[in-house]
Amino acid sequence: MKKLITRRLGRTGWQVTTLGLGGQASIQWPAAAVDSAAIIEKAYRLGVNYLDTSNIYGPSQQHFGEAFRRLGLSPAAANYDAAARGRIYVATKTHIRTARRPSGQQFHTDYSEGMLDGFHVSTAVDDVRRSLSLMFGDGKGGYPDGAYLDCIQFHDINTMNEIDMLFEGLDDPKPHSDWLGALPAMLDLREGTNRTGCNPKKEKLIRHIGITGHWNTAAHIYAIQRDDRRFLDTLLVTINPSDGKYLAHRHNAIAVAAAADMGVIGMKVFADAAYYHKETKFSDHPDHIYHGLGSPELPSDGLIRYALSVAGVSTIIVGIGHIDDDPAKCQLSRNLAAAQLAEPLGDKAMAAIEAQVTAAGKDGANAYFQRKAIGLTPPRNVGAEADSSMPMLGRFAVRVTWDTAYAGAVPILRYEVLRDGEVVGTVPHTPQFTARRFCYDDIFPDGASAGSHSYRVRAVDAAGAAAESVTLAAESVAVA
Repeated sequence: MKKLITRRLGRTGWQVTTLGLGGQASIQWPAAAVDSAAIIEKAYRLGVNYLDTSNIYGPSQQHFGEAFRRLGLSPAAANYDAAARGRIYVATKTHIRTARRPSGQQFHTDYSEGMLDGFHVSTAVDDVRRSLSLMFGDGKGGYPDGAYLDCIQFHDINTMNEIDMLFEGLDDPKPHSDWLGALPAMLDLREGTNRTGCNPKKEKLIRHIGITGHWNTAAHIYAIQRDDRRFLDTLLVTINPSDGKYLAHRHNAIAVAAAADMGVIGMKVFADAAYYHKETKFSDHPDHIYHGLGSPELPSDGLIRYALSVAGVSTIIVGIGHIDDDPAKCQLSRNLAAAQLAEPLGDKAMAAIEAQVTAAGKDGANAYFQRKAIGLTPPRNVGAEADSSMPMLGRFAVRVTWDTAYAGAVPILRYEVLRDGEVVGTVPHTPQFTARRFCYDDIFPDGASAGSHSYRVRAVDAAGAAAESVTLAAESVAVA
C-alpha cells in the first residue's frame, strides 16, 4: 500500500494523515445494518492515524472502544500492542467548561453533564475519565493503567465568556476554591500534577489540549491570544467553500492559530451534508447521514482538496456513512484518495470550487453553524497617546495602538494610520496571536510645534475594501 501523505500537526510534532476519521455520521447515528466499529477498523487498516470523537456524540466513544479492543489498541485487551497505539492520534472533546463549581451553580454550556453512558459526569475531569473508560476500559468508569488520550478539546467554543470560564484559576489554582476552570485541571492531567486538587493520583491521562468551534471565529482568536503560555495545541474549526459567505475562519482564526503554531483540523467539509441531500440543520438521525460519493454539481473530491488547500490546515476530519469492499463504492476509500494532495490548489482552482457551490445554490449551507458575515471590520480598541520622552529631546511623537480587525471574505493586507484625516503611515497586517497590539509611532519633524491632533486607523483588505475606526478626540492626543 502506498504511504499516505501526512502533515505536521502544529507544535504537537505529530505527522497526521491529511484525512482524519470523524466521530459522527454512522459512528454516532448508525443505520440498523451498519457496523460502526468496522468503519473505524477499516480507517485504521488503511493508515488513517487521526481519530476524532466526543463525549456528546452518543455511542461514538463506545464504538471506538469496540474497534480498539478488536485491533489490540486498548491496554485492557489481551492482544494490546502499545507501539500500534502510539501510532494513532485519538482526540475527543468535553463540553463542560469547569473542573469545580459551587453545588447547584450552573454554567450555561455545561449541558453534557449528568448520567451519561451509565455513570455520573459533572466536571471536565470526569469527562476525560469517561472517555478513557468508554474507549479503553470497562465502559462503566474504570480504565486500565496505560490508557491515555492524545488530545482533549474544549468543545464548541462560541463566546469570550466561555473562554474566561475555561481559564478561571489558571494563574492561582487553589485546590479548595469554589470555582475552577477546566484548563488548569487539564494541565494537571497532562503533567501528572495535582495543583488543582482534581488529580489526587497524579495520573498522566492526556497529551495535548485543544479547542473547537464553528460559530464565532472572534472567540477562537480571543482564546489563542489569552493563551500566552501556549497550552492550547490544536484548533478544530469549520472550513469549506462557503466560509467566505460568513464570518470567515480562513482569514481569521485559522490564520491566527497557524501563526501560533497550533495544529489546525478542518471540519464541516461537506457542510454536515447540507451540500448534498440534507436540509440546513444539524444531523441527529440515521436518515441524515450521507451515503453518497458527491454529486455532478459538487464533486466530493474537490471539496476535500479545497479544505486541505487552506493555508495552515494540517488535516480534515470527515464522517463516514458507509464503507464497501469496492474502493470505487466506498466513501472512506474515496475520501482518503482525494486527500492525497501533494500540493495545495491554487487561487483559481479554489475560486472555481466556490463558484460550483454558488451555482448549486448552496451558499446558505453553513447558516446553522457559522456566524453571519459582517464584512471587514475596523481595527479594534484604537488608542493614541503622546510619547512623554520625545519633548525632552526636542521632538514630538504620538504612539497609536490597536487590535486586529476581522477579515471578511479576503485577507487583510495593511493598516493605515490617519492624522487629522491624512494618511501618515502604514503597518502590514499579520495574524495577532498574542495580546501584543499593533503599533505606529507618529514622529514629528525636528522643530515641529506642539499641537493637538486627531487619529484613526483604517484596515484595508486584498479586495481594496477599507474600514476605519472612530476618530480619537483631538484633545486626548495633544502633543505638548
